[in-house]
Amino acid sequence: MSRIGLIAGNGRFPFLVLDAAAALGHEVVVLAVKEEADADLEEAARAHGAHLHRVSLGHLGKALAILKDAEVKQAVMAGQVKHTKIFANIVPDLTLLSVLMRLKAKNTDALIAAVASVMRDRGIELLDSTIFLQPLLAREGQLGSRAPSAEEAADFDFGYGVADRIAGADIGQTIVVKDQAVVAVEAMEGTDETIARAGRLAGRGTRVVKVAKPHQDMRFDVPVVGVATIETMARAGATALSLDAGRTLLLDGEAFVSAADAAGITVVGRARGARSGA
Repeated sequence: MSRIGLIAGNGRFPFLVLDAAAALGHEVVVLAVKEEADADLEEAARAHGAHLHRVSLGHLGKALAILKDAEVKQAVMAGQVKHTKIFANIVPDLTLLSVLMRLKAKNTDALIAAVASVMRDRGIELLDSTIFLQPLLAREGQLGSRAPSAEEAADFDFGYGVADRIAGADIGQTIVVKDQAVVAVEAMEGTDETIARAGRLAGRGTRVVKVAKPHQDMRFDVPVVGVATIETMARAGATALSLDAGRTLLLDGEAFVSAADAAGITVVGRARGARSGA
């Protein structure tokens, strides 16, 4: 098996990739983003005999040098790096600075695509971030025990077109709706804060629509949900969740669906081509 680089942000996503890649016999070299990656990732890497290096956000040159020295030719990005940190808190090294100076648009997609291009120029291919986790992608149809009510289905139908346009503009991947009105739109604050804000604004009975971008690059910024998403929805009084089938990662697998059932939250997966307004 080959040697795989894992560029790790926060959350459980990097742990799942590490476990799956190691289980397939790959040797994993972990680059943990110092400002984001979980401290426990080092122990997990050690358990799999993987090498872990902590690299500060913005130190692209150092990251590439580590991967090249380890003779890594393929890498996976997994885990969130908060959008606000990408543009507010990093001190770029010369390699990243040269990338930033060439960008026409300073949104997240443009930045990471440019980084991927630099990696390719150095002989490192950035892979689909779900390549080792295909069984955890949301399937199409009803995922839990409760089907959407007529009101929830109407909110989903209303929300799909709006969510796809927002995602297509690289603003965010989540909107929250109620009674066919948009309550909250995700930007840099992230999904959980968007859901919580919608609960404060509109009270109980909101519905969450989370989509991939129309031309989602599966190498980075793939939509992710987990038990924490359901817990946030329950606290905010949200009753239903629509996911992009085949392009949204369920971090906690069956536990995610069980948590939704326990909270009385309906979850459905809908493929882009099957959605109204797609």
